[in-house]
Amino acid sequence: MTLRPPRMNSRKALENVLDYEIAQEQASALGRLGRALETALAALSDHDERGSDERNQPAAGMVHERLLRDASAALWCFVVQREACGLRDQRTIMRDYGVPREVQNRMGAFGAGTARGSA
Repeated sequence: MTLRPPRMNSRKALENVLDYEIAQEQASALGRLGRALETALAALSDHDERGSDERNQPAAGMVHERLLRDASAALWCFVVQREACGLRDQRTIMRDYGVPREVQNRMGAFGAGTARGSA
């Protein structure tokens, strides 16, 4: 009597493999977007820590605006990916990442000058 290994082309086995691949990609994307959010928040924080004297300059104000826009876009992408993974509580993100209220208020607001808004 010969034993045959389970057939990998069975529909259920293929569905399990596909589900595993999807879960892996979701987790990977969530990690990348979380790191992007951390980077954007750090850049905004570093700029703001340089002092209010710089923020009074027109160029510094433009830099602050760009960093704020980048951070809010990164937050939006991260929240959307978390929701795609079934994680719906945004309060956890805001607390754990220390997201400033200014960034939270702009989340999802893409103007004509942003790459995401004009695409």
